Amino acid sequence: MTYRNPAPTVDIIIELIDRPHRPIILIERHNEPFGWAIPGGFIDYGEPVEVAARREAEEEIGLQIELIEQFLVYSAPSRDPRQHTISLVFLAIATGEPVAGDDAKAVGIFEPWSVPSNLCFDHDRILRDYWRYRNDGIRPRLG
Repeated sequence: MTYRNPAPTVDIIIELIDRPHRPIILIERHNEPFGWAIPGGFIDYGEPVEVAARREAEEEIGLQIELIEQFLVYSAPSRDPRQHTISLVFLAIATGEPVAGDDAKAVGIFEPWSVPSNLCFDHDRILRDYWRYRNDGIRPRLG
């Protein structure tokens, strides 16, 4: 019997704490699916999730981050059109100027009212959950 398992990934919502309104960083994807996304990527075999989150942030935006907390896990089979993935979403902080790298075509800094509408994957849902948590302290409900 052959087993098919979802691929584990990380997404990191990174607040720039040295700027007014603590904006977040998004990347514009260089590869399909195109659009804006929360920095993140696949966890390497044998790699702890926290290490993967720091590595992906450094590869995609060129900044060292401080992980604050694990936010939630998103696992809808349709969240990634390429394959079934499970994303462990982290909240993090950073300072400095992000620079696009790895598979990021561009990097953007966004306040809550300026986030682009063409978000990839289920990142619109993740960010809605995040803004509600950040502004009102309400964690998303599971399920």
